[in-house]
Amino acid sequence: MAPASSRPVLPLLLSFNAGFVDTAGFLALQGLFTAHVTGNFVTLGASLVLGTSGALAKLLALPVFCAVVIAARWLGTLLSHRSMHPFVPLLVLKVLLLTSGSLLAIHFGPFHDGDAWQAIVTGMVLVAAMAIQNAVHRVHLASSPPSTLMTGTTTQIMLDVADRIYPRQGAEAPPARLIQMSINVVVFAAGCGVAALLYARFGVRCFVVPPVVAVLALIVRLLETPKTVA
Repeated sequence: MAPASSRPVLPLLLSFNAGFVDTAGFLALQGLFTAHVTGNFVTLGASLVLGTSGALAKLLALPVFCAVVIAARWLGTLLSHRSMHPFVPLLVLKVLLLTSGSLLAIHFGPFHDGDAWQAIVTGMVLVAAMAIQNAVHRVHLASSPPSTLMTGTTTQIMLDVADRIYPRQGAEAPPARLIQMSINVVVFAAGCGVAALLYARFGVRCFVVPPVVAVLALIVRLLETPKTVA
């Protein structure tokens, strides 16, 4: 595993895409979180109380996410046994899923009914793409901050800030870690903001962005020197 500092761009592209897909999916698919899937427990409760649509998709999101993570792990193991590094194939699969999700969203959207099969299929394809990204990041970019869930990263940032203001005896927060995590959160937030702006302006056509960013991430990975291969 290479240190995260040897490839700073790839994790940031993943974080931007996660923020973008999560926000665009939430806006287009009646409150469905496609990257932060456990957040769907909250929106599911809201759907049931308020009588809004999309409850079925929110119920399906977590089991679909879990099943795809397991499948990604198995595929990675299979490729490793065949002397193939799984990182690039898994990124390619994520690109294909994001492309499929983009085409589905543009073709069937806008989605006024979150329980319609078109919305559910589109949502689950995007959930599957983000599940692969989460699995890839966890296994192959473990030294980088998570690209989807920002709560833990933000908590660590605040702990590091506290330690720098009033250091604990014998412990000091590494400046590089604080900077890296802060940039990660900012980039994720930028993805959220850009998605909201583009959705407000172009509607479901904004879903063309995630496949493009995913391809850029794949290119960055392919251009890495052998020394930085995880």
